Amino acid sequence: MAENKKKDAPKKPKFNMYWLYGAIIAAIIAAQIFGSSDTTDANEINTKEFFTYLENGDIKSFDVVSNTRKVKVFLTKEAEETAAHKNSVQKSISFLSSRAPNYYYQFGDETIFENDFKKTIEDNNLTVDYDFDTESSDWTDFLISLLPFVLLIGVWIFIMRRMSGGAGGGAGGQIFNIGKSKAKLFDEKTDVKTTFKDVAGLEGAKEEVQEIVDFLKNPEKYTSLGGKIPKGALLVGQPGTGKTLLAKAVAGEAKVPFFSLSGSDFVEMFVGVGASRVRDLFKQAKEKSPSIIFIDEIDAIGRARGKNAMSGSNDERENTLNQLLTEMDGFGTNTNVIVLAATNRADILDKALMRAGRFDRQIFVDLPDVRERKEIFEVHLRPLKKAEGLDIEFLSKQTPGFSGADIANVCNEAALIAARNGKKAVDKQDFLDAVDRIVGGLEKKNKIITPEEKRAVAFHEAGHATVSWMLEHAAPLVKVTIVPRGQSLGAAWYLPEERLIVRPEQMLDEMCAALGGRAAEKVIFNKISTGALSDLEKVTKQARAMVTVYGLSDKLGNLTYYDSSGQNEHGFSKPYSEQTAELIDQEISAIIEKQYDRAVKLLEENKDKLTELAEVLLEKEVIFKDNLEKIFGKRAFKKDHVISTEEE
Repeated sequence: MAENKKKDAPKKPKFNMYWLYGAIIAAIIAAQIFGSSDTTDANEINTKEFFTYLENGDIKSFDVVSNTRKVKVFLTKEAEETAAHKNSVQKSISFLSSRAPNYYYQFGDETIFENDFKKTIEDNNLTVDYDFDTESSDWTDFLISLLPFVLLIGVWIFIMRRMSGGAGGGAGGQIFNIGKSKAKLFDEKTDVKTTFKDVAGLEGAKEEVQEIVDFLKNPEKYTSLGGKIPKGALLVGQPGTGKTLLAKAVAGEAKVPFFSLSGSDFVEMFVGVGASRVRDLFKQAKEKSPSIIFIDEIDAIGRARGKNAMSGSNDERENTLNQLLTEMDGFGTNTNVIVLAATNRADILDKALMRAGRFDRQIFVDLPDVRERKEIFEVHLRPLKKAEGLDIEFLSKQTPGFSGADIANVCNEAALIAARNGKKAVDKQDFLDAVDRIVGGLEKKNKIITPEEKRAVAFHEAGHATVSWMLEHAAPLVKVTIVPRGQSLGAAWYLPEERLIVRPEQMLDEMCAALGGRAAEKVIFNKISTGALSDLEKVTKQARAMVTVYGLSDKLGNLTYYDSSGQNEHGFSKPYSEQTAELIDQEISAIIEKQYDRAVKLLEENKDKLTELAEVLLEKEVIFKDNLEKIFGKRAFKKDHVISTEEE
């Protein structure tokens, strides 16, 4: 009952600075009203009337106000009782004067006026009191003297609030609150519309995150069996795969307080601020438990400690990380507070942060496969005006290796292209053009290129197409263009197979097809050019990976020099000898040269078909799979996969 009384008791109004501002304004208005001149309501008279009243002896006294050139006229009691002056009696509204004047008179030159009324008094032998004065308001003078101090105090308060990064009371509102957390709070009062329905694909990641949400909603379901809530979950994946979107869905589904911030929000120019903000963040989360804390890009503060020898012993980032480690799993317990974090660089995070008891779960958010890409397309196509019969499954096959963010970009680019062409709906061709635009760049048909260079590019691209068509494991070509696009002079679109395991013969066929462009230049012109730079870069990386990563070299055997943890202990030296380094270089060179010779041999055997294909390409500038089938016939190795591109 006592608790209910406390809840029902009316809350006392909190002090607000606006009350003080209102009181000051009211005081100024009151001073102007009550301290104003008491002649404002008096009847004004002219020169003739003034001297007539003076000669008749109706005036008891008058005050000459020099600075305003006014005369305050006070009548005798007998004169006030006469009918001529019955309307002259005024009531004073000022608390500074006891009696208001009956009349006031505005004079011109003070010297002339003084001579006139003195002469009148002497001539009529009058007994009239008069005085010379200046009119001023004590309240006005007081406020004017106070104004500089008010301005200084106001400017000081404004600067302090700007320095503290806040606009008022509460966390961050004063300069002494700079160590307060900058986390944005989402709760039942905040309208968060993102739900798990808006997260297409990512079934495994959603399942694990949904379990955390379910635990916060129904903790007894798990604790009744002796289970404990996980301390944290780390979302790991490539950029654009939907890690932050998944966290937004958690905020929309959890129905519990959700604190969201970035790893860089802990970093500040002042020493100790990061650790202070961590403490304040967990304090707020524990006060509102059960709750969730989401730290985006946690690698900003979670890098492995001790790697930078130049940072010194008092590294602010390391202090922040130490405080985070203590809060997540120290002597104190954070009941029902779960930490979610996201990063695309899990390999550089500190081992202490990754251990069980802190981030108990690592949720890998991979690039979507064909089925998941279809679901993502369905989400992003909802707001678009689509053409009837648009095949979403076809679109998902045209975007291998695309992340969720890339697919969103494709849908947006397709809509822009359709609008640019004056269409009423977005059709299949707009999406294909959008993929070409994103992967290859914008077409530059007005780029200046000589006929000789154009012919070289045509044979180069035809070489790629020919070799890939002849090899079993190489991706068959779907489209070739010699129209400059982006930084490339030509591009080729392939249909690669989405493999989980790659065999050596598959890698070698891909390398041979990539070298087909340079091999075609050698076969046709007996010259080579710089146009094969991207091809050479690709095959060199592939060959080095075969030798040093995957252990596919017979001479080196089953060895790998790849460190998946990213925390290689051999930071200042290679993990192999100089003799091994020479052997690695020899193996890489041998693999590439063997595939180059293989491509040259294939093209020499099919030189007439290569020339025919290049001539068609020069004529049409863009050729497709059908053109290759007319020249080479049906491909012996039939595969139906998804589109990729190669640029020159």
